[in-house]
Amino acid sequence: MKKILILNGPNLNLLGTREPTVYGNQSFEDYFKGLKNEFPKTQLHYYQSNHEGDLIDKIHEVGFTFDGIIVNAGGYSHTSIALADALSAVTTPAVEVHISNVYTREPYRHHSYLTDRCKGLVTGLGLKGYELALRYFL
Repeated sequence: MKKILILNGPNLNLLGTREPTVYGNQSFEDYFKGLKNEFPKTQLHYYQSNHEGDLIDKIHEVGFTFDGIIVNAGGYSHTSIALADALSAVTTPAVEVHISNVYTREPYRHHSYLTDRCKGLVTGLGLKGYELALRYFL
């Protein structure tokens, strides 16, 4: 059974209430329950933090034993060399996900330090992007 971590960064704990026109009306917890039901033969784990160091610690914790990391680092995608270094330091492959299309938003969102450390990037497909990233690992 494959073990996959979904790792969400800052402000993603507010999904369902935060900017619904951009991020939708569904909480991530509800979405995650649906994913677990859809993929019962996969060990899905979920972790969210608003703190960069906690995200790095989680990457280190699972980065040599899990089969994949689906990472949406939120705003840290565009600022955190440390998160990029953490992804480079481990052997577990990662796929980067963004709920909104970052390339149609503010220019500072057009660059991610994580993208070149990941096997792929899914952006702008809403929460469905997590499922697509998960399918890559299966």
